[in-house]
Amino acid sequence: MKLTFGFTPCPNDAFAFHALVHGLVPAPFEVEPVLLDIEELNRSAASGELQLTKLSFGAAAAAGERYRLLRSGAALGRGVGPLVVAREARSLEEAVTGRVAVPGRETTAFLLLRLAAPALGEVVELRYDRILEAIVAGEVDVGLIIHESRFTYAEHGLVSVADLGEWWEGETGLPVPLAGIFARADLEPELVDQAEAAIRTSVEYAFANPDAGRDYVRSLAHELSDEVCAAHIALYVNEHSVDIGDDGLAAIDRLLGRATAAA
Repeated sequence: MKLTFGFTPCPNDAFAFHALVHGLVPAPFEVEPVLLDIEELNRSAASGELQLTKLSFGAAAAAGERYRLLRSGAALGRGVGPLVVAREARSLEEAVTGRVAVPGRETTAFLLLRLAAPALGEVVELRYDRILEAIVAGEVDVGLIIHESRFTYAEHGLVSVADLGEWWEGETGLPVPLAGIFARADLEPELVDQAEAAIRTSVEYAFANPDAGRDYVRSLAHELSDEVCAAHIALYVNEHSVDIGDDGLAAIDRLLGRATAAA
């Protein structure tokens, strides 16, 4: 049996799921990896074509009853939130009155921005790895950055306007829930449990054998230095990736509740 598994080519996902993709952990199925940008994964949830998929928690409500959350494989934690960056320092409220580049309207990053600064100017959707250059070129006034961009924005001469992770943690005292792994609702419950266990074991394997997936990470992260890859993995793969935990579930509930209230 083979299951389609959608995740991003970012270092954290490559590191966490390398063992599962390459059959290094026990599972009663093989996975067919489908590597897409997180917003592409969010949008694909509408058709339900992927059996296992990473989704932003900002897109979870839109996914409705088509998918159910697994407890393993999540990107969630403290100090992991998206950043708002610009060419010069200013307040968040002032910065977002102009043209704001975002990595997708269904990303958790955009949901956090709307909660922190509801009075947004013109929103420009760009693939996450295009945002820094768009700010530098003056195509937009400010950008909402995720993934490895948080490690490289200063190299572009840009400054941080706001850390939305700090804002969220200050507001709630909870970790920042970015994205999770979801199983399509029509899968048999026993198979979903097996998938969750296999993903957990894959993450645990990665922690126990941190160099095992190095070549896989490098094969997908073509333009990133080893240092950026290592920092990316260290930030986004943590204890919540093994199991979301009760505080993680509370954070997800709080985020979705605030999203509904703000709608």
